[in-house]
Amino acid sequence: MRSTTLLALLALVLLYLVSGALVFQALEQPSEQHAQRELRDAREKFLSNHPCVSDWELGVFIKEVADALGGGANPDTNSTSHSNYSAWDLGSAFFFSGTIITTIGYGNVALRTDAGRLFCIFYALVGIPLFGILLAGVGDRLGSSLRRGISHIEAIFLKWHVAPELVRILSAVLFLLIGCLLFVLTPAIVFYCVEDWSKLEAIYFVVVTLTTVGFGDYVAGASLNQKSAAYQPLVWFWILLGLAYFASVLTTIGNWLRVVSRRTRAEMGGFTAQAASWTGTVTARVTQRGGPTAPPPPEKERPLLPAPPCSVEPAGRPPAPAAPAKAEPPSPPTASALDYPSENLAFIDESSDTQSERGCALPRAPRGRRRPPTSSKKPERPRRPGRPRDKDAPV
Repeated sequence: MRSTTLLALLALVLLYLVSGALVFQALEQPSEQHAQRELRDAREKFLSNHPCVSDWELGVFIKEVADALGGGANPDTNSTSHSNYSAWDLGSAFFFSGTIITTIGYGNVALRTDAGRLFCIFYALVGIPLFGILLAGVGDRLGSSLRRGISHIEAIFLKWHVAPELVRILSAVLFLLIGCLLFVLTPAIVFYCVEDWSKLEAIYFVVVTLTTVGFGDYVAGASLNQKSAAYQPLVWFWILLGLAYFASVLTTIGNWLRVVSRRTRAEMGGFTAQAASWTGTVTARVTQRGGPTAPPPPEKERPLLPAPPCSVEPAGRPPAPAAPAKAEPPSPPTASALDYPSENLAFIDESSDTQSERGCALPRAPRGRRRPPTSSKKPERPRRPGRPRDKDAPV
């Protein structure tokens, strides 16, 4: 990620945080001030009704009560009907351990001993990675099961000749709807009936839990009316499946983004190949058109061949003054520049063949001159047979 993109993303997140802070301040600060005024009025009323209690003693008592509530104490358990209640029974302790490894951490129950805090450190360091591996496996299986069920629905839509693009959109929507129905709406209805919460409070607890925020103001099984020891462990298994579903959703989104990225790269590669092909074609055409304007030396000398009469042809070998000029190796041009002049030379040779058939024998250059690599060897051949002609010449 580039530095500019990272800075822009950081600015966006900070702006999002500031906007959220302003909204929460506007919504929650008036309620907090109202609660503070009610507490002050209740304190003044208590002191007026009990003049024997001083203001300082009442403040100490309120502080002790607040500390006790923070340590997990419940004022309702002081009555005789709930004398055996404990926030650390086996079911509640199992649920607390589950909130550690899931990183939810409601906070309604906290550790108060140094030994418990020390054990919690090592317990979290081992349990969180272990739960992450379990969550990945469960999410994979759960997502595969849901996609397998949705594939049958896709087959039905395809039999009805629905467009494949529309079928993909419908399958994604069904995947989200089925997951929300199983892991959001159904648990919210259960908590609404069992915990005696409102519908908004139940949905709020479900969303806060599955997003691992876990404020702790609403916790399933924390009320005194819930006496079942298996209730909170069952809630933890629901948390496991719900987090696995959200993990599978995130995995699906990541795979979709990966496929989109690959398709984009493939399309860009195709565009690049087409652009390269178009550029090569245009370059070849421009080279072909520009070739006759600047022909090599052989093309300038070839039109002078028809000038001598037909009777000059039998007088020995044709003069080869132009051969040394052709024998000089030209500068190595490109492949396209070699092809087009050779085609022009071939056209000239064919025109000379047609003239010779009509009765005018013209001295033609050998066919080998069409290719520059072979034309460099041709001028050396007339010199070799010239030596044995004069046998009496001294060596």
